[in-house]
Amino acid sequence: MTALSQTVAIGPVVISIGQILLVFAVVVALISGALAGRRSGVRVSDSLFSLILVSLVSARLVFVIRYWGSFDGALAVIDIRDGGLDPLGGVFAGMGYVAWSLWRYPGLRSPLSRALVAGGIAYGITGGPLYVIDQQSRPLPDTAVRTVEGEQLQLTELIADRGKPMVVNLWATWCPPCQREMPVLEAAQQEESEILFAFVNQGEDTAQVQGYLDEHGLELDNVFMDPHQRFGDVMGIGGVPATFYYDAEGNLVDAHTGEVSRASLERGLERLR
Repeated sequence: MTALSQTVAIGPVVISIGQILLVFAVVVALISGALAGRRSGVRVSDSLFSLILVSLVSARLVFVIRYWGSFDGALAVIDIRDGGLDPLGGVFAGMGYVAWSLWRYPGLRSPLSRALVAGGIAYGITGGPLYVIDQQSRPLPDTAVRTVEGEQLQLTELIADRGKPMVVNLWATWCPPCQREMPVLEAAQQEESEILFAFVNQGEDTAQVQGYLDEHGLELDNVFMDPHQRFGDVMGIGGVPATFYYDAEGNLVDAHTGEVSRASLERGLERLR
């Protein structure tokens, strides 16, 4: 998994390192804005919260427009559990909002600028090195898994034998997001003949997994057992589900923490076609 996508479990909530660093940057910006605004007699926090809202809504709207055909209805559009955001869309909308705010409210120019610079520096110092690490080649781990028949193998062997890109999904039968996304992944496996899908169960035995698949009528190829969760540990996963996208040479090109929808899965598959 990419360094910024590695996760930490806080109770039932799984949050990525990248999200933690963004929250840290926002806190730094709020504190810097409050200190600068106090000297100028203006309130900066409202503008910062508005900036965050504008950026998030715009990022979601751009994502929905790009993958409109993958949404089943209005509820799917507003269901942000799939993490479907377009970063560039959010950045450009946020820049537009900042430019408008600085033009419209001259008194905000100095404190808001200081807040944004402080937040940017905080994220750059903490997230920058991790971003550089993410640009390096990250091959598919050679951690051994077991087939439902009990045979041991490595996913590196599978991708070398087939010569195709691979999507690796880490999941568990008790996990509600995993349960919701499994039909989406099943459909994708049936439709994408040039992409391999591997479903690596975390921490359960074959009887549990096979019983769940039979009960829900799921027909999946390449279902593997990882009873000691070694694959998840190697990838830095603090919880499931998580989905990884590898090219035909076995190099990681994208990763997604949490539930995938048809739209967010399509975004990942684009990088493998």
